[in-house]
Amino acid sequence: MLKRKILSKLLEWKTKPQKMALMVNGARQVGKTFSIIQFAREQYPNHVYINFDENPAYKAIFEGDLNMDTLIKQISIRVPNAEIVPDKTLIVLDEIQNCPKAQTALKFITLDGRFDCIATGSLLGIKVREIPSYPVGHVEHLDMHSMDFEEFLWAKGITIQSIADIKRYFERKETVPPAIHDRMMELFREYIVVGGMPRVVQEFIDTGNFSSVLKLQKDIISDYASDIAKYAEGSEKVKARACFNSIPKQLAKDYKKFQYSLVEKKGTARKYAGSLDWLFEAGIINFCYNLRSPELPLEGNAMNDTFKVYMRDTGLLTAMLEDGSQADIIDGNLGIYKGALFENVIADIFGKMGKKLYFYEYRRQIEVDFFIRRNSQAVAVEVKSAGNTKSKSMNNIIRNYGVKKGIKLSQGNIKRSEKVDSFPLYMAMFL
Repeated sequence: MLKRKILSKLLEWKTKPQKMALMVNGARQVGKTFSIIQFAREQYPNHVYINFDENPAYKAIFEGDLNMDTLIKQISIRVPNAEIVPDKTLIVLDEIQNCPKAQTALKFITLDGRFDCIATGSLLGIKVREIPSYPVGHVEHLDMHSMDFEEFLWAKGITIQSIADIKRYFERKETVPPAIHDRMMELFREYIVVGGMPRVVQEFIDTGNFSSVLKLQKDIISDYASDIAKYAEGSEKVKARACFNSIPKQLAKDYKKFQYSLVEKKGTARKYAGSLDWLFEAGIINFCYNLRSPELPLEGNAMNDTFKVYMRDTGLLTAMLEDGSQADIIDGNLGIYKGALFENVIADIFGKMGKKLYFYEYRRQIEVDFFIRRNSQAVAVEVKSAGNTKSKSMNNIIRNYGVKKGIKLSQGNIKRSEKVDSFPLYMAMFL
């Protein structure tokens, strides 16, 4: 069974003395339902599971009055074998985006207080307009992503203690023993190929077969395309799919700022910006915004009209490339995509930490891949596909723009200096 970090967050929510209903949001197939049902079985004597996607008839439960007594009667009538015992029952409302009135009901479930409730949803930001009355102030939100690199390591049998031992090299800025470093880089390349979708990771753990992994990934990509066709409105269907399909081309070029002309020859922000927002709300992509100035506050310096786009799961990005790319990545022969894949996986790691993504580019003369807030400083982060190579942009920005600290992530080992510390790519999880 795959170990997920969200279980500790769910337990933290459960132990709150005055808790609200919990809304777990995330893209399709990141493991929301599996984790929550596992949590329900471990932590509650009873749970009631209502899935509005598998059984649309359950929407009738919420068609009448939304007071808790009425809801209990409706659930008892319509959900087979439902045991609803006050203070001992968790109500799970799955794919709640398909029942807007159930989202309104979360307010009344919270106010009643006799039952814990977790709702899960995909595309919630897209469908919020359909909710009659959104339960503001009565719902706690929790984002869930596909498995991060540390969770992938757990799945591969790397213990928490072993990861803590590696972290000590990071904290002390000491060279990692070559055998450990080489193994970690091997695992990191596997993560780039496999990604973090739980079903895909489990297939890889069970079989070690990259062909079956690729088939599952292509199925998920096809499901995303189906979601676009199902939920996007009107002309947005074609435009959102065109933006989605352009992502590998966007990242393959040296200058990675998103260019609408790669979506369509004369594409413009006016035509396609809404489609990118749709993909973001669906949990498929992340935005990385250019900074006016490489300094804090990062959000205050961000330019919303100049950005890069990354896939939220690097394994799915790999599956969008031409056949044979998986073997090339495992063998270290990344070709034109080497920078794109390493950048994307670092963006993915940062995003799963809850970090917003920023970069700095000035007239194509200076480009620093990422900026993060660390130790109350704006820290420049460069991602290199080779070993400990020099970075003109990093040196320039430290020398001339007031940036005091830089971090370089590469396939090389740890190397420390006064201004720029170099770490292996896999240590991004410790930033």
